[in-house]
Amino acid sequence: MKKSIEITPNIETLFGTRDENLHILEDGLNINIDLRSDSVELEGSAGDVARAEQVFSDYDHLQRSGQVFNNGDLNSMLRVLVADPKVTLRGLAEAGRQRSFGRRTVQPKSLNQRRYLEAIENHDMVFGIGPAGTGKTYLAVAMAIAALVSKRVNRIILARPAVEAGERLGFLPGTLQEKIDPYLRPLYDALYDMLDPEKVDRYLEKNVIEIAPIAFMRGRTLNDSFVILDEAQNTTSEQMKMFVTRLGFNSKAVITGDITQIDLPSARRSGLLEAAEVLKNVQGLAFVYFDEADVVRHHLVQRIIRAYDEHKVRVAEEQMELLDSKIPANGSQSIAAPEQSNARPETRE
Repeated sequence: MKKSIEITPNIETLFGTRDENLHILEDGLNINIDLRSDSVELEGSAGDVARAEQVFSDYDHLQRSGQVFNNGDLNSMLRVLVADPKVTLRGLAEAGRQRSFGRRTVQPKSLNQRRYLEAIENHDMVFGIGPAGTGKTYLAVAMAIAALVSKRVNRIILARPAVEAGERLGFLPGTLQEKIDPYLRPLYDALYDMLDPEKVDRYLEKNVIEIAPIAFMRGRTLNDSFVILDEAQNTTSEQMKMFVTRLGFNSKAVITGDITQIDLPSARRSGLLEAAEVLKNVQGLAFVYFDEADVVRHHLVQRIIRAYDEHKVRVAEEQMELLDSKIPANGSQSIAAPEQSNARPETRE
């Protein structure tokens, strides 16, 4: 099927740098897009052409309504759109406006990020599990600030285990807060990126935003709060159970972690791994899993994560081959039998 779309004013901004956005539509929707002097020609199956036509129509509508796309948001939205047939460009943009606060707009950059944001909106407890750079913590903090600004909650509580410090915290200089701040710095970074520094400082001073190690959560009931537990893979089983039972009325909790970067001693099992098994069938909470395709940091980070995954598989295969080589075809292990253990040692008179 072929379809011709008239070029409207400023529609060329939809095309992206070197037409990269058109390439996303071509590859994702399996269509051909041909630019003419006064029109855009679409060719493909009827359903795919209709979806591409809807993109052009939505973009024209959004432009007329004053929508401004920044920092690659349009490129990210198109990637989400081609991955999910139920998504429209207009729907994504309007959902982003609803999550807008201050100087930032929360906009998913992958299909899993979109599922993550929707899970946070629709559930009181959400687990976000995946590798570094997938936006787990950043998006959770963004949603917490959006909830605070819109007065859906009265405070934000950000917790993180300081497991890397172990017992060495006492040897660090300064007050207790100064000792633990280095382990909570990523949470501070996210806050200062989304809000004016003066507002963040004011919220911290008034305890509207509280940042603390997970140990400070014990014995508390957290009402009217948006609670985030970051680096949850480094919680013990006891800490995780304690945290997930702190949730009070009119509160939300988001637990984030990367199960490939567990810093606990080998004898201790990660509370995040256990929670993923124990709570997977509990109604009212959601699990969202990310992979390297969701990484939104430097493009090298995706490649690095993939390289580590491939290395892990390769090492496992080499170990299996090594074990197989030690086992002969008849199935008995090729280990020399020891000499009779009950032989008496030679004695001297």
